[in-house]
Amino acid sequence: MPEDTSHSLSAQDSLLALMIAVSASDENIRTAELIKIEAAVNLLPVFSNYDSDRISTVSKTVFDLFEQEDGLDALFGLIRESLPERLFETAYALACDVAAADGRIEEAELRLLEEIRYQLNLDRLHAAAIERGARARHVT
Repeated sequence: MPEDTSHSLSAQDSLLALMIAVSASDENIRTAELIKIEAAVNLLPVFSNYDSDRISTVSKTVFDLFEQEDGLDALFGLIRESLPERLFETAYALACDVAAADGRIEEAELRLLEEIRYQLNLDRLHAAAIERGARARHVT
């Protein structure tokens, strides 16, 4: 029987939550972003044994938190509890890929990416390399 996950996330849930948060940050979830999230969950090794039925639960958690005044802080609290440090750069790379998926990065997405860098304490040079890679993959 699965445990109550309303207040806890797995590492994979955390990766997914960050991708969803970036997509929703500008209040306009685009098809390209959803496709990028779905492809990541279906194809990347970090999600190899992930139950894709969790996507709707994690999405609801993110949307519910975004409706609260301190929801972003609460989301980062959940992520810091469940995401191992070895996946911090992976999380940022996935977030950057979702932000870049539609060919443009909105101001709200940029602010959230900045907050992710801060919350995950990512090295500035590493973050820049990840961002450059995302831009290169999504150029048209």
